[in-house]
Amino acid sequence: MTLPLIVAITGATGVIYGVELLRVLKSLGQPTHLILSEAAGLNFAIETPYPLEEVRSLADVVYNNKDVGAAVASGSFRTRGMIVAPCTVKTLSAIANSFTYNLVVRAADVQLKEGRKLVLMVRETPLHRGHLELMMRAADCGAVILPPMPAFYHQPQTIMDLVHQSIGKALDQVGVEHELFRRWSGHGPAAARHNAQEAQSAPSVPSVQPVPPPAH
Repeated sequence: MTLPLIVAITGATGVIYGVELLRVLKSLGQPTHLILSEAAGLNFAIETPYPLEEVRSLADVVYNNKDVGAAVASGSFRTRGMIVAPCTVKTLSAIANSFTYNLVVRAADVQLKEGRKLVLMVRETPLHRGHLELMMRAADCGAVILPPMPAFYHQPQTIMDLVHQSIGKALDQVGVEHELFRRWSGHGPAAARHNAQEAQSAPSVPSVQPVPPPAH
């Protein structure tokens, strides 16, 4: 049995990371349980053309963020881990301080206490000392702090290439195999030949098609 992966989308800018994460996981056959914060719903309307119903349809199970009695609120409900994409500083703060006032934070706290992977794609810049101390505190509790900082060694051609590289780094943390970006294999002539062969044998962009905008 494949254990589900919890995906939480909170109200930071960059909800596209959560959407693409769900879409990639669906294409890979990885079951997902989704929690949407109230502010995330607002950001979908601001940043994307995707209605919430479309986003919810990408997950196998969807929870109300106020439902602190949901399955994922208990450590006895087994999961593969959890990715918060994107993660607000408010959510980071609540997780770092075990202030489990909603299901996103409670589910995250469960991952930490059960020794499971919790990946926080924190979206904020610039960062003051308080932000950095919250990250350090969450990391001390076992969370993986993974801000979506795109790399360029794989020669991205589109914004979606950058999004997929950050998502791929998060999936690496929870052990989900993927081909979202070309991995670094060194430099020099031998590495160049390897990279060229890899580029010919596999597409640089995965076969995950974007959701078309809703008809008006």
